[in-house]
Amino acid sequence: MKISFRNAMFLALLAAMPLAASSQTGKRKTTAKPTKPAPVTVATPRPTPETVPETPLKKNERPADTTTAPAKANSRDSKNNAASPAKSYIPNYYYEFDRPGFTYPRILIEHDDLGTGAISFKKVGFEDLLTDPIQLSPATVEKLKAAFAALKFLDSTTDYQYAAHDFSNMGNVTITLKRDGRTRAAKYNWTENKDAKFLMDEYRRIGNEYTWKFEMTLARENQPLQTPGLMDALDAYLRQNEISDPPHMVTFLTELSVDERLPLIARNHAAKLIKQIEKPKK
Repeated sequence: MKISFRNAMFLALLAAMPLAASSQTGKRKTTAKPTKPAPVTVATPRPTPETVPETPLKKNERPADTTTAPAKANSRDSKNNAASPAKSYIPNYYYEFDRPGFTYPRILIEHDDLGTGAISFKKVGFEDLLTDPIQLSPATVEKLKAAFAALKFLDSTTDYQYAAHDFSNMGNVTITLKRDGRTRAAKYNWTENKDAKFLMDEYRRIGNEYTWKFEMTLARENQPLQTPGLMDALDAYLRQNEISDPPHMVTFLTELSVDERLPLIARNHAAKLIKQIEKPKK
């Protein structure tokens, strides 16, 4: 039986196909996909009370002011303050101003030979007298003593009231001196006697200083926006020679110049007044 060349080739191809398939199958490799390791759960130990850090408590309050501030105005009335200390001075000099209708219708000043004492005043809108301690400067005390000595106040019987002018509508002053068991008081509202006039004017200037400090203390603690106007008022007092001893104001003005509760314009004005006061006089 003869097999043609074409048929022989066809048979040869058929015989080779299973061998090729078998060969390819033997070379195929199966690669296993890597598997992800299972997550390891680590138990976190609960902190003991010894290991828990202390958390500071949150505070909503402002830090306390460490600066020294004057006493509040509502504690100034010594009559209503049962804890008020006893007087540490024995007054010899007394001044009283009385004029209903003024912002300060009554002012009382008392002090000893060293200038230690108190000022009490009635202000419109307040029911009781308000009292503050005072410490007059040595310069003021010496000027007062000189005027009393020039008048020979305890020995004199002179009436200082000038009869041709009665200005009681502007207020009356009463000045009293006590010494060695002797007392003398003089009441007047206008005088031609220069030493008696000096006493009247000087005690008014002392009153200006301490009532201004009272107003500034109130505004400083409760209404800081009023302090620029009060600085203007003090400026006017200084220009008109209505403060007894301006250098005596420097310590208080220095406190005001660095008090951040006050508007910047008030602090700058206080610093400016300090320079004016400390400027050498020509």
